[in-house]
Amino acid sequence: MLSFVIIAIVAVVVIVGIALIVSYNRFVKQRNLIQESWRQIDVELHRRYDLIPNLVESVRAYAAHERHVFEEVARLRTQAVNVQGAAPEQRAAAESELSGALRQLMVSVEAYPQLQSNQNFLNLQRELTDTEDRIAAGRRFFNANVGDYNTRVEAFPSNLIANGFKFEKAGYFEINDEQVRSVPQVSFGTIGSVAGEQTPPQMRPGPHSSGQIQPQIPGDQGGYQAQPQFPGYQQPGQPVQAPYQGQPGQYQGQPGQHQGQPPVGGPPAGSPSPQDGQPPFTGGH
Repeated sequence: MLSFVIIAIVAVVVIVGIALIVSYNRFVKQRNLIQESWRQIDVELHRRYDLIPNLVESVRAYAAHERHVFEEVARLRTQAVNVQGAAPEQRAAAESELSGALRQLMVSVEAYPQLQSNQNFLNLQRELTDTEDRIAAGRRFFNANVGDYNTRVEAFPSNLIANGFKFEKAGYFEINDEQVRSVPQVSFGTIGSVAGEQTPPQMRPGPHSSGQIQPQIPGDQGGYQAQPQFPGYQQPGQPVQAPYQGQPGQYQGQPGQHQGQPPVGGPPAGSPSPQDGQPPFTGGH
């Protein structure tokens, strides 16, 4: 019995030891992966530092009066080079300012059509754009590795290994671009309309309307709504009348009168016959 307990204790110690070793080695592997991904970013940053002076010189030949822009780019490039051994957060701050100065330089280039057609400038601009794309891809890879590593530093039980062996959280490499983070202004009032065209008024249903557009009846003088004239149709609250059986242009007389003769007090001679949508003449005044 005693030997069984000793074997169980030894097995637990071995399992815990193996778990600690695996967790520690994983921390080391993630830390080295972060360092390697950072080296890739650093290579692309140095490539950009080499392209900037050539780009500035090519622009200076056409836009000599843009002196303040050139001086700002040169100053921020020197500042970014001097913080190479700093933490990623400080490098990111310096690179953000340098990116803003380069953007301002490119904006000033738009005023010089001859410069935009210069082959040397176009080649430098293309190389700088490719370098920026590689820096962005490396930054995403680096930040993803940092995120996984920091999660293990804070999560349990791996945080016990991190605290015991001094594995600290790593910093992200984030370039704050105000133009990317700005909220675009969208006006839905201009979508689907032509410039200068007024928005058509919206029809509102009446108090007893279903909201559908009712066609205007010819001859309607306002307020009267014609009812459909079907054979045998009876309006609510009115007596049943015989269907119209006369010829076109004739009236249906009352019971006891001949067909085709208008009733007493009817419309005068020569008056037009009832039109569609008008109530038939009933002889009342």
